[in-house]
Amino acid sequence: MNRKLTAWKKSRKFGDIYGGRTKRRLEDNIFQRAHSLKRPNPGERLPILIEENPSKHFFFPISAEEANDALKSLPKRDYTGITHIWLKRIKLSDYEDGLLPLAEFICGSGVRVIVLYPWPRTMVQNFGQKKPSQRMTNEYSKYHSIVKKVEGNWQCKWQLTHLRKFYIASLLYHEVGHHIDWYNRHWSKSNSKQLEDYADQYAIQKSSTGTYVFNRLEKSQLKKN
Repeated sequence: MNRKLTAWKKSRKFGDIYGGRTKRRLEDNIFQRAHSLKRPNPGERLPILIEENPSKHFFFPISAEEANDALKSLPKRDYTGITHIWLKRIKLSDYEDGLLPLAEFICGSGVRVIVLYPWPRTMVQNFGQKKPSQRMTNEYSKYHSIVKKVEGNWQCKWQLTHLRKFYIASLLYHEVGHHIDWYNRHWSKSNSKQLEDYADQYAIQKSSTGTYVFNRLEKSQLKKN
């Protein structure tokens, strides 16, 4: 295997769905379509920030600049080599069909990119009739977001303050964990659990850093207002 040519993708996701379906459809090859970035030019300032228009149904809880600020608050050795932070637009149909994770780390063809996907403007995350895992329920409860059943469907409603913290501490830093782990082990489907466990533990270890970054960003925003 040539790691320089092979694109690996690991994602931060909870359960199978984020819309109304009970199973993910993979025939659309949405994950292969995600990797369309060019290798950075020599001397180009990294990471390259890309922030797309999220469409009227979605928004990004944090900006690309805020994500970069949170990234640069980590030890330099942890984020060195990350080439892009991509806040990527999604289609409403892909969201409703449950095709997308919450975030991804993609590595290959000279790029190492962290992709963050937008959130519904309703602030409600729907899971359909399938009850979310206890792991996900526990994770969300740390951000004061309770998963519950409403009219036969499972859902979770978020508050913006807690959602912004979640994007930094549990999504962005989880994908940084995958970036670090890329150098330490052979990636394959057979050790997928170990890969996710490592990224989870890294995000947990850096949760205090995430809280510090969030508080700093909020104070900066208040001064601007």
